[in-house]
Amino acid sequence: MHTPQATLIGLFSVFLWGTLALLTRLTDGLIPPLQLVAMTFGLAYLLMQIRWFCLGHTGVLYMRQPWQAWLVGVGGLFGYHLCYFFAMNHAPAAHAGLLAYLWPVLIVLLSALLPSEKLLKRHLLGVVLAALGGWLLLSDPDEGLQPAYAAGYMAALACALIWSGYSILSRRLKSVPTDAVGWYCLVTALLALACHWLLEPTVWPANARSWLGVVALGIGPVGIAFFTWDYGVKHGNIQLLGIASYAAPLISTILLIMAGEAYMSDALIAACALIVLGSLIAAGVLNIRMGAGKAGVSVSSGDTE
Repeated sequence: MHTPQATLIGLFSVFLWGTLALLTRLTDGLIPPLQLVAMTFGLAYLLMQIRWFCLGHTGVLYMRQPWQAWLVGVGGLFGYHLCYFFAMNHAPAAHAGLLAYLWPVLIVLLSALLPSEKLLKRHLLGVVLAALGGWLLLSDPDEGLQPAYAAGYMAALACALIWSGYSILSRRLKSVPTDAVGWYCLVTALLALACHWLLEPTVWPANARSWLGVVALGIGPVGIAFFTWDYGVKHGNIQLLGIASYAAPLISTILLIMAGEAYMSDALIAACALIVLGSLIAAGVLNIRMGAGKAGVSVSSGDTE
């Protein structure tokens, strides 16, 4: 059984991930990616340590998890970001982002394999509409996929598989407390730091604005977001969370427009309509009934197909 409260907590992650692009802009794009991963995940771990300190312990008890939980946790967090940055460096950013963002679709489809979960027609219709909205935001109509960037495209597809797999397997490991994610963040930070030392130069933030961006990333889309996502996929409506995740690039674009970093477009308006409509249908708020020679739309909160 999933609870509405857990679903709302998971949805907060989607909002925080929507702030990722704007907060990354604050860092001026000068910090090497693996160094940024190490710094932000290190801050995420410190954030959880503050919570443990306030509760009167150091969190050591949350280290005692099955090896499967460690494999899923560290593999999901570190593996996704490693593949993501490889994809961004070896393929056009728009195409890499588009392929990597197939993970919400995969979450909805793979959720049918979970105990007590059922894939309904409204889930499929909702994910198709939301995915179309995501494609409008992320795709570049002037360029197609090019064979020269095959390695980058494969890495982007690996991102989608890793994150959807992480989310689904986290549901199977729902007995593992969310506090354990704090330790996954620490290991991810250390692995990213090791890779950074081997592959990148070190570039520290040059001003207060850049430091603000790093700290905000570590607290929000890289910190709290992973903790709330873990709780949401373990105890909330994982299918709705998967579909609603397409709102993240929409939120990102809207925030960039508000900050003067992007501009309103017909594609944005259409994407907004498709994502909202898809999410409402998937959540059961809107029921679409198709019949011979007629179609109908009704407002409901039921779970019927």
